[in-house]
Amino acid sequence: MRRLLQYLRPYSRQVGLALVAIVVGGAAQLAQPYLFKVAIDRYIANGQLAGLENLAALYLGIVAVAFAAEYAQTWLLQLTGQRIMFDLRMAIYGHLQRLDVRYYDRNPVGRLMTRVTSDVDVLNDLFTSGVVSVIGDVFLLVGIMVVMIGMNWRLALVAFAVLPLIALIAQWFRRNVRDSYRVVRGWIARINAFLQENITGMSTVQLFRREGLNFTRFDEIDARHRDANIESIFYYATFYPAIEAVGALASALIIWYGGGSVLAGTLTLGALVAFLQYSQRFFRPISDMSEKFNILQSAMASSERIFKLLDEPVTIAPPARPVARPEGATGHIAFDHVWFAYNAAPVARSVRLQPDPGLESGTPDYVLRDVSFEVKPGERVGIVGATGAGKTTLINLLLRFYDVTGGRITIDGVDIRRLDLAELRGLFGLVLQDVYLFSGTIGENIRLGNQAMDEGRVRRAAEAVHADGFIERLPHGYEAAVAERGSTLSVGQKQLLSFARALASDPRVLMLDEATSSVDTETELLVRDALRVLMAGRTTIAIAHRLSTIQDMDKILVLHKGRLRESGTHQELLAQRGIYFKLFELQYKGETRTENLELKT
Repeated sequence: MRRLLQYLRPYSRQVGLALVAIVVGGAAQLAQPYLFKVAIDRYIANGQLAGLENLAALYLGIVAVAFAAEYAQTWLLQLTGQRIMFDLRMAIYGHLQRLDVRYYDRNPVGRLMTRVTSDVDVLNDLFTSGVVSVIGDVFLLVGIMVVMIGMNWRLALVAFAVLPLIALIAQWFRRNVRDSYRVVRGWIARINAFLQENITGMSTVQLFRREGLNFTRFDEIDARHRDANIESIFYYATFYPAIEAVGALASALIIWYGGGSVLAGTLTLGALVAFLQYSQRFFRPISDMSEKFNILQSAMASSERIFKLLDEPVTIAPPARPVARPEGATGHIAFDHVWFAYNAAPVARSVRLQPDPGLESGTPDYVLRDVSFEVKPGERVGIVGATGAGKTTLINLLLRFYDVTGGRITIDGVDIRRLDLAELRGLFGLVLQDVYLFSGTIGENIRLGNQAMDEGRVRRAAEAVHADGFIERLPHGYEAAVAERGSTLSVGQKQLLSFARALASDPRVLMLDEATSSVDTETELLVRDALRVLMAGRTTIAIAHRLSTIQDMDKILVLHKGRLRESGTHQELLAQRGIYFKLFELQYKGETRTENLELKT
């Protein structure tokens, strides 16, 4: 709770004004029953009408003050709540951007969306109708107790005799409801994760006819969420009427004891009426506090998950004192005895893991094992290997999406962990097989790395990679809207846009990950021509499945089971008759059979 209250500090002025409004409103409510006592005892009981109209006018004035105070309280608290929600969401989103890819590998998107949306909304209820309002309720309770004791302490003690019952009920409610709401929020997160995954992959669901099976699975998750909600509703539904029943018991005691006192002449009728009104007002904030306690328990469960996310350590962080690359640096890349496992933590920078029996049989499942190679400035390097050999991992490590488990990666002799993270990633342009486009316009997606890029540069980049042809045919050209993930564009069009995006950012090093494997033959001709434009004068690292796309590279690296097995030009590797030769032979035979089949057809 203390950590949550820290978010109120920037808005202490608004909260202070809300507290003033609460105190004024509470005082106005305290005065109203007492005016009834005065009206009955001084005027009505004595048959005196003179002055009664003034008392009625005073009562209306106090009601107006109470209305204005409640309006100010509601407006100020809602305003503060919205601003706190904004701050929380920005803090969560900012932290999400700093977390490494490894975190997203193990946390579903739907669960994270729940943290930013539903959980923050629950905390808004806490700030708008919880924390500060409880102070008002406490003020009203204490005020009523003081007034009742001042009017007749014996009758007040009779009314307060039911307070131990309220304490027992509240203790039972507090003990059970928090765990219940924690379970509810957990199932909401699971529902969001399931929906996000299945809606995104709906075409695959329909293709494999899994609608019925997935519907059954969702029914199970939704039923668990329903049951958890029903359990929490049980506690709430029991608590609120119980408080009302205790309040009715207090009123009955006041009527019994107070009525006898009126008949005995020790209590006035006006005081009895005022006591009954104070009693009702006394248990009303207790009832309200029961609901706010419900909000508090739900908010505490949500805050646990939010702060767990905010406390997630940033493992891929910019160095405190970044090292500048040497003057005249040319972008020389070196992998120096690099080891990597997704399930192992990075070791100190100075430690180099060396191949030994202990490492080979250790717990970590190493994806890369003692990999060393260099990429000289302007050199074009192809990387090949079977699926799971570690090709894409090399790019992920070079971009510092992950840190190496052992060894080091350097650029111009400087360990990349000592470089400014933004500067490091600004050196590279990345083109993936699965192109990710954001909602927006064509132009915004091309200038993704620099929104200040002028229109001419965007158009020149698109023209250079032959993307301008289909862009100009779109209804609004470069201002045409792009649907989520570019769903309205073909695979080839998205690929050309990714080339234009890379060229527009003018990277020093170009990295290609299976950039041509998902396009048709006609589009591949455009893509290959675009690649020649992209690679001109740039260091290029290309991961390829089709060996024909990297035969002209200056150097080809062959990975096998996480190790660098072969290195050389296309001709040199064929001459070695090793792994590369076998891959080439298998692929060439497959392509030949396909061509013969097409000719026969």
